[in-house]
Amino acid sequence: MDARDLELLVTRTMPFGKYKGRLIADLPGHYLNWFAREGFPPGEIGRLLALMQELDHNGLTSLLTPLRSI
Repeated sequence: MDARDLELLVTRTMPFGKYKGRLIADLPGHYLNWFAREGFPPGEIGRLLALMQELDHNGLTSLLTPLRSI
């Protein structure tokens, strides 16, 4: 993980699906867990979704709070 990835979680939006247009940091846990079970998409979006799922699963989403004001 690159430190910039955390910033991307609060600036990058979901490009497809039910939550298209929502910040990756704001995706619901059940949606992230579905990707974890079914497989993350390739590329940057998959990497960011996997990171967000890990943060959410481990209760670490508060790490993103200071980055939201950037």
